[in-house]
Amino acid sequence: MSSRREFEIAFVGLKPGVHEFTYKITDKFFEAYQQQDFKNCEATINLSLDKKNGFMMLKFEVNGKIEITCDRCGNMLPLELWDEFNILVKLVEEPEIMNQQEDDPDVYYISKGESHLHVADWIYEFINLSIPLQRMCKEEEIGGPYCNKEVLEMLKKLNAGEKENQNPVWKGLEKFKDLDK
Repeated sequence: MSSRREFEIAFVGLKPGVHEFTYKITDKFFEAYQQQDFKNCEATINLSLDKKNGFMMLKFEVNGKIEITCDRCGNMLPLELWDEFNILVKLVEEPEIMNQQEDDPDVYYISKGESHLHVADWIYEFINLSIPLQRMCKEEEIGGPYCNKEVLEMLKKLNAGEKENQNPVWKGLEKFKDLDK
């Protein structure tokens, strides 16, 4: 990733205080990483770097949109991205040892001799963390323009068939459900 110079910040030349950086992220950014389960990424990363003596506070704001496969019907679903992440970067003598010992994922150590901060991996991670685990349209949007109507009908039939085929062995247990109350 070190060859991607646009994602390197030469913090040594920066004065103490807050510095703002903006990154436009498209699908091209992800080519250096593994295959993604989304496409048509149009994200903006606003990075606020607050440089102090011996450490830096980084605040990443993720905004944008992607297209991702719906967990319910399998069609591509547009999804809005928005999230904020904070990282504390400390300048130390032995960063490898400190990074291995650190339990807090929001604290990162770099060598006092470093002059550049590489943010590409954090951007990659934060975009992926901005994607919800459950990728479906809202209940009120089911059957909308992004839904695969054939799959939704098949799911309705399967749910109806499932209720009909309930095992009679378990049927009598429902009366014991509310005995604790």
